[in-house]
Amino acid sequence: MELHQLQILRELGALGSVTAVADALNVTPSAVSQQLAALQRGFRTPLTRKDGRRLTLTSAGEVLATAGAEAIDAMAAARNAIDEFEGDASGTVSISGFHSAGQALFGPLIRALAASDPTPGVRLTDEDVAQSEFPALTSRYDLVLAHRMEHSAPWPTQGIRSLTLVREPLDVAVATSHPLASRGVLTPADVAAELWVTSRVGYSPDDVLRAVAAVTNRAPQVQHRINDYGAVAAVVAAGGVIGMLPRYTSRSVDERDIVRLPLQGVSTHRMIDLLARPEALHRRSVRVVIEALQRVMARLTE
Repeated sequence: MELHQLQILRELGALGSVTAVADALNVTPSAVSQQLAALQRGFRTPLTRKDGRRLTLTSAGEVLATAGAEAIDAMAAARNAIDEFEGDASGTVSISGFHSAGQALFGPLIRALAASDPTPGVRLTDEDVAQSEFPALTSRYDLVLAHRMEHSAPWPTQGIRSLTLVREPLDVAVATSHPLASRGVLTPADVAAELWVTSRVGYSPDDVLRAVAAVTNRAPQVQHRINDYGAVAAVVAAGGVIGMLPRYTSRSVDERDIVRLPLQGVSTHRMIDLLARPEALHRRSVRVVIEALQRVMARLTE
């Protein structure tokens, strides 16, 4: 039993003929008859009867047509509610962000949204997961801030939409007292023999370090595995190891005792993307938040 079949049954009761129903719904009389026959197959009791050359409703058909009218009205109300929900710019948007993105973007995002009218609400959460686990978060959040290395496989497209916010380099971080601190640019050969603080496997800094190892044919010497960039900067500043910091989204760390240096010769860029289910992007509040995130990121990279 389909909703459009109930609509045809209702119109038959109201208009009194298959031809009139076909004219009203802008379909052929044959299509009307086929849909009525398909509806009838779901019931043992006849829904229509011949009255001369006309087709009319039986008592059972009238009961079903009345119930169908209520179902059609309920569906219309549901569609209207969805339309209002999708058009409401003040609705609440749930956002997850990995740690460095949250530190860099969440505060400015709240301030940017406070200046908009109407103002969407946001519910923020930090989810620091490996690259492969970001798409699954779209089942729990309207928007997911995700990162992946530029050379890695793109995000899945089945049921997921992605929008790039920025292409962000990762720089080598050394203590101000380190012999490399005076260099303007580094190569893999310059850092291959160093002792490292890097991220856990599956995260951007470790990906870059593995690229350095591949280019130099030398296994990296990893002393510490730390995902928080503030802690990485502190360990680097203490001396003895070097690390990697994202150029834009780790500016909140204390850098008085460290120096950032670009690394050439390997791919060091990661993509910071927004992931969402397609249906979330229909909501005006979600689109307002996306536009605010784009403005915040643009200011961060100036």
